[in-house]
Order: sequence, then C-alpha cells, then structure tokens
Amino acid sequence: MTERTVKVPGPDHPITIEPANARVVVTAAGRVIADTKDALVLREAAYAPAYYIPRTDVDMNLLARTEHTTYCPYKGECAYYSITAAGEPGVNAVWTYETPYTAVKEIAQHLAFYPNRVDSIEVQPKG
Repeated sequence: MTERTVKVPGPDHPITIEPANARVVVTAAGRVIADTKDALVLREAAYAPAYYIPRTDVDMNLLARTEHTTYCPYKGECAYYSITAAGEPGVNAVWTYETPYTAVKEIAQHLAFYPNRVDSIEVQPKG
C-alpha cells in the first residue's frame, strides 16, 4: 500500500471549523434528510464553506453506504453515502471523514452534502 501524505492546515492552506450557529436543513427527493442546530461549518482555503451535520441529526435510513472513497491530505480518508430516493443525483452525494486527522478531529461522526446533488441546504438563523 502506498503511504499517504499528511499535511497540516496553515497559512498556505487554512482550514477553520466552528459551530454554524444556525439551523441547517438538507432536503433531497422532496424529503428532509437532515435537520440540525448543531452543524459545524468548515472553511477550507478558497473552497465554499461546507456544513458538517452530526449523524444523530441525519435520517441514516435514507442513505446507503457506497464503495467510493477519496483521500484528502489535510483531513484523511473520506467515505461516501448515496441518497437512495434521489436517484442518479443522489449517488455519492454525502461524504464523511470517520477518522479525520487531528487538525480537523471535530468533523468525526458528521456528514456533509454536495449542494448540487440535493434539493437544498437551507441555513436559517438560530432562534
């Protein structure tokens, strides 16, 4: 097996993780997939912010684990789920770092959704 390069976030590739301080609702195929007030927002370099939702606030019955995996040198091994009711757009629409590197350990047991593969990711002020 090839050894993986591990990188630490820094000035050249910043990553911040903080509470979203919002209610985040994800819908796909006309159904609520996730609804939480405990999301984390991860900001990485020039990428769009990603909302990481605790698994406890996701309807895991609507997801199916896939064989697809990727690797990020800053976060680690990434696993994927499909949203079964969403058909083709829902394939590998959800990602998770189950054992993320120490620098981003807060995202363990959280899921994130590709915005272009779900109906919506609605971020509402907490209240």
